[in-house]
Amino acid sequence: MKAVIPVAGIGSRLRPHTHTQPKSLVPVAGNTILGHIIDRLRTAGLTEFVFIVGYLGDKIVRYVRRNYPDLNAKFVVQEPREGLGHALWLARDEFRNDPDGVLILLGDTIVDVDLPALLATPGSVLAVKEVKDPTRFGIVDIGRDGRVSKVVEKPKIPKSNFAMVGLYKLAYPDKLAEALEWLREADVRTHGEFQLTDALMHLIEDGEVMTTCPVDNWFDCGRKETLLEANARLLNTAEFLDHRDYSEFPDSVIIPPVSIGRGCQISQSIIGPNVAIGDKTIISHTILTDSIIGSYSELRSAVMHDCIVGSDASFRGMNHSLNIGDNTEIDYS
Repeated sequence: MKAVIPVAGIGSRLRPHTHTQPKSLVPVAGNTILGHIIDRLRTAGLTEFVFIVGYLGDKIVRYVRRNYPDLNAKFVVQEPREGLGHALWLARDEFRNDPDGVLILLGDTIVDVDLPALLATPGSVLAVKEVKDPTRFGIVDIGRDGRVSKVVEKPKIPKSNFAMVGLYKLAYPDKLAEALEWLREADVRTHGEFQLTDALMHLIEDGEVMTTCPVDNWFDCGRKETLLEANARLLNTAEFLDHRDYSEFPDSVIIPPVSIGRGCQISQSIIGPNVAIGDKTIISHTILTDSIIGSYSELRSAVMHDCIVGSDASFRGMNHSLNIGDNTEIDYS
């Protein structure tokens, strides 16, 4: 089974970080979003990958080839970008003849799910999770027989709160390719774009049986809040909770879980919990919690929480020398 990973988006909700790199290469928990996705899919046994690139796509190509030189990877360019259905239409010839089906996973999405079990489930499967505001997502209606009866992209009046999380296992890639071609030929657009949701609905109306698979956690890493949430979730695993030797930072307090890159200099600071730091970063006289810091950056005299700092960035806070008398209150907030 091939894995198709669309990574062509601009990532406007993660600016300014996505001015210089694709959102799928934003760091999280000692890796990139895309790195976590590839590692999970390879662990589940997938060996063939198709990446649909667009915005800053050359950086994704270089990243995959440098970090996964043995990966069986192909790249399809989406230009212009006219929606997920358009992206998959461009890549259809890469997967349409695969007899084992196709797995589609959005390149800014990290999900906690039993992938081997999902792959072993017969037929087509849509990964879903209940959400509070279903008008923001592609929504699945499930019939009494447990099958998907309808899928709708960002409905104004939702009849379900089960959102598609960006993970799809489709058993008949040839039929998916035909549905995507139908989208283009009939010029079927929703919210101005060609949507995978409309192609799936076309397959359902044509008689294809689809079921759902609930996921434990779902992080749409295209926003700061969910990216930090995903960072904390990924750090709270055995890999990072095991107390490593932090004796290289003798005058600092390290509170796991943290991920500290190679060659970092940390002095007179408190780091953690839920902090990921890139390589060769310098931190001094700083308290840092629940944050992501890029490589080759510098933080001095700072108290920071819920922050995302890019690579090669510098921040210097304020140092104070105070002589405070009785009955005094100072509030710098």
